[in-house]
Amino acid sequence: MIGWVLCIGGAYILGSIPFGYLLGRARGLDIRQHGSKNVGATNVGRVLGRRLGLICFFLDVSKGAVPVIVAGVLDDLITQPITSITPLQMWLWLAVACAAVLGHMHSLFLGLRGGKGVATGFGAMLAMWPLLTFPALGAMVVWYGMLRLTRYVSVASMTASLSLPLAYLVRALPPDATDVELSQTLARVWQTSPPLIVTTVLALLIVFKHRTNIARLRRGEEPKSNSS
Repeated sequence: MIGWVLCIGGAYILGSIPFGYLLGRARGLDIRQHGSKNVGATNVGRVLGRRLGLICFFLDVSKGAVPVIVAGVLDDLITQPITSITPLQMWLWLAVACAAVLGHMHSLFLGLRGGKGVATGFGAMLAMWPLLTFPALGAMVVWYGMLRLTRYVSVASMTASLSLPLAYLVRALPPDATDVELSQTLARVWQTSPPLIVTTVLALLIVFKHRTNIARLRRGEEPKSNSS
């Protein structure tokens, strides 16, 4: 259990590293005073250019993925089928992922302020093989599709976040769900419910963190992506 505590604490500290802020400082500006005043990759890309925006994105993804991979390897969870992972192991592994996301949202180094957690959350979920890897990839497809459709990064991010628990639920259902008793299907879903609960809470939290974007969308002031 001490190992899990260290992993959770380490994930929060790693998640707290404000790469967007540091990239801005390297260019002589405080990213929190420019654009949307957010330290995430989207604002970095708008203010500092696409190259630095992509660098920030991959760094933010990595700080979500690395602690999850480390914890999974230490407890021998990587590559195990979902049914062989106990609910306690699921909760602890998910706690590591959540700690990284919360570190990004409420950074130790920025007075408990930070970004919206989308890239870090994606990295954390993607690294949780095989528990959430494929649902996370599905959510990424939704993100790209919504970005192409609306050209709003905020809309794409919120939609993708909300699609993640739905994608996990579909994956958690047994292949013979339509052929067995409803009680058996519900029992299987309940057995693997921690990721469903956590991804739902994270999705709602991410939507809440986008409340200023929602306000701008309602006023018609939200900037669109320049990507075609």
